[in-house]
Amino acid sequence: MTQSSGFFNRCYIDNFVPLPGQGEPAVGRPAPDFELPQVGGDLVKLSDYRGQQPVFLAFTRIFTEKLFCPFCYPHIQDLKQRYSEIVDRGAELLMISSTDHVQSEQIVSDLDLPYPFLYDPTCKSFRNYGAGQALAPLPAQYIVALDGKIRFCHMFSFVDHNVGIDEVLTLLGSLH
Repeated sequence: MTQSSGFFNRCYIDNFVPLPGQGEPAVGRPAPDFELPQVGGDLVKLSDYRGQQPVFLAFTRIFTEKLFCPFCYPHIQDLKQRYSEIVDRGAELLMISSTDHVQSEQIVSDLDLPYPFLYDPTCKSFRNYGAGQALAPLPAQYIVALDGKIRFCHMFSFVDHNVGIDEVLTLLGSLH
């Protein structure tokens, strides 16, 4: 357990005021660069993928290492089961959470996640991508093409929580 393990932690306080996802930056615009730590690895910089491979960014909502968003947990598991299909399309999946280092390590270990899991307890990357918030940052998904521009954006809503994996795979396949 960490100092952020309880529900009423720093992330909760910083994201208390509900704000809807804004979908900015918009499709066709350059993806904001970030450099975030990866569980079990080095810092990951989005711009390092430019010209190398498309990237599926999955901003996910996890409250603590043991408390997941009921809409995001199934999405995390679907991505785990179908990660190889994303890789087969020449892309990389980067999952981004607002959990801290210790929480993130616990999540990756407990769920046995095969893809890069990045953490941003400051939530700066969530804000730069207009993900919105309600007690924690809201989920959002982006596809970033080889040229570093956003080709797809999905913002959380109660009607349409997370983008379906089949849609992601179709979109990734159309980038080549």
